[in-house]
Amino acid sequence: MTEPEPETETFTFQAETRELLGLMIHSLYTHKEIFLRELISNASDALDRLRFEALTEPSLVGADEELLIRLDADPAARTLTVHDNGIGMSRRELIDNIGTIAKSGTRELMERVRESGSGERIAELIGQFGVGFYSSFMVADRVVLVTRRAGEEAATRWESTGDGRYTVARGERAGHGTSITLHLKPADEEEGLADFTDEWVLKRIVKRFSDFVIYPIRLEVEREEGAREDLTLNSMKPIWARPDSEIGEEEYAEFYKHVAHDWNPPLAHLSLKAEGRFEYQALLFIPGEAPYDLYYLAFEPGLQLYVRRVMIMEHCADLLPRYLRFLKGVVEAPDLPLNVSREILQSNRQIAAIRKGLVRKALDTLKTMKAEEDEKYLRFWEHYGRAMKEGVGGEQDYRDRLLELLLFQSSHDPAKLTTLADYVGRMKEGQKEIFYLTGESRSAVENSPHLEVFRERGIEVLYLTDPVDELMVQTLPEHLGKRLKSVGKGTVELPEESGEKEEREKARKEREQELSGLLEAVQKRLDEHVKQVRLSTRLTTSPACLVGAEHDYSPQLEKLLMKGKGGGPKQRRILELNPDHEIVARLAARYANDAGDPQVGDYAELIFGYATLAEGSELPDPARFNRLLAELMARGA
Repeated sequence: MTEPEPETETFTFQAETRELLGLMIHSLYTHKEIFLRELISNASDALDRLRFEALTEPSLVGADEELLIRLDADPAARTLTVHDNGIGMSRRELIDNIGTIAKSGTRELMERVRESGSGERIAELIGQFGVGFYSSFMVADRVVLVTRRAGEEAATRWESTGDGRYTVARGERAGHGTSITLHLKPADEEEGLADFTDEWVLKRIVKRFSDFVIYPIRLEVEREEGAREDLTLNSMKPIWARPDSEIGEEEYAEFYKHVAHDWNPPLAHLSLKAEGRFEYQALLFIPGEAPYDLYYLAFEPGLQLYVRRVMIMEHCADLLPRYLRFLKGVVEAPDLPLNVSREILQSNRQIAAIRKGLVRKALDTLKTMKAEEDEKYLRFWEHYGRAMKEGVGGEQDYRDRLLELLLFQSSHDPAKLTTLADYVGRMKEGQKEIFYLTGESRSAVENSPHLEVFRERGIEVLYLTDPVDELMVQTLPEHLGKRLKSVGKGTVELPEESGEKEEREKARKEREQELSGLLEAVQKRLDEHVKQVRLSTRLTTSPACLVGAEHDYSPQLEKLLMKGKGGGPKQRRILELNPDHEIVARLAARYANDAGDPQVGDYAELIFGYATLAEGSELPDPARFNRLLAELMARGA
């Protein structure tokens, strides 16, 4: 038999929560009015969830029940209460949801606040990390919450003064929903504390932040001779259903903050209205900053999906491909059934049509931004470029449009990014391939020995430094009729004048014949690590480098794969020697003088170690490399 829950329990906030509350209470001097926006947003979400659950349990909502948000201001008692008749919370849900702030997001939020060096930064992060309820403590000395979950009889009361503790007890509430009572601090304009019991202050805040909420926000006010009037403070007309000409940028920004729980303004918005066989309306936003978890596997993408003003899915991932997962907003499709399931969505022809329309609109908007607002597009690319590159492998219908939007670093300009089309436009006469090299950073790639001959001959090379680049190039064999070619794999064919190529190849083969014995000796000594030793056509100043066969993994991709598999056998690479380098020439002379000289093998290991370090890889045996290097230095001293 389950023991009854105690009447009253006292809990302590987690340390990070206490620190956040302290910053909110003591450090934030402006934007205090956003507390009401956050409480109304939470109430609206609770009403949405009730309507959603009522699709399968109609008994949760009474036949004549009006879903609404009510503000109750008492100037004499200095209290403001926000009521809703939404889904409510059980005792356990209250402790789980209100007792810990944003759970996994709390630590990230605090790190972002510390990085900014200012408590003021909280205003920009409150909604983004799900801590909106706690903004109440910016304006209140004490907060009391009473809630009752729909379908349950018991109510629960939560109370805290923001001092690091809170109590949970049994409460009294006539119906389902939540009431949050704020015992307000004295009004103080210098501290940003307006009189939040004043009718006009409340009207102004609701109009500014919450006019688009689809549920009525009511305020009862007292008129002359004790008469009371029930005011509806918001228009309730969904912003996505209104013409663009009626909506200003500020209103778009406020709606974005509501739907995305992000205080920062969006980078751009795009609206779409489709009529005909399938009708739908959409209002999407590109966030000004990437969510902190955008590139985590656990990131939950998806737009809000509405049917006849009812939100039937909070995160409908089927409406967008994953590479556009950063988009926030709403889609309303009036012809979909209210009880549509995720399984039905995946095979629904209307959803497929909406998805195509949204992708086209998003890519067209980005194309226009790139052409007309260069700085804005660069900001977009800084935050979302990696996600866009992910689409190259999976996108078939709009691949060419997507490729037009990609930007890359290159050797052409140390400051400016380039497109593939611009690269092709700058190619040397006779150049047949788009050359690239992958690596951990621009500096690592830029200093690679693989680029020596390209730098000497003024041939541009793309620098691919995002981890996703490794996967992208695997699925992009060519573009605009030009094959993509890694300068770190296989052999490279550079544009040359007629006859020059034949002369170079003839000279290389003659030199290779001369050094065939040395190449065989080096191969024998390094057979565990390299599958071939040959002379290089890409080196001009370095003695050696490691390259892969045409279809080998790059060192970067190999590291990623080995890390994911927990280790494993490494690929054997190709060691290329520069026949014109003094080190190689002296080694050849030593071998010619005595083919059995044991130091030839030692030098071969040192050259292999040099090439390994030059590409940023780990030495197979660092201790032996250090010992051989010390012996060489001792002999030369």
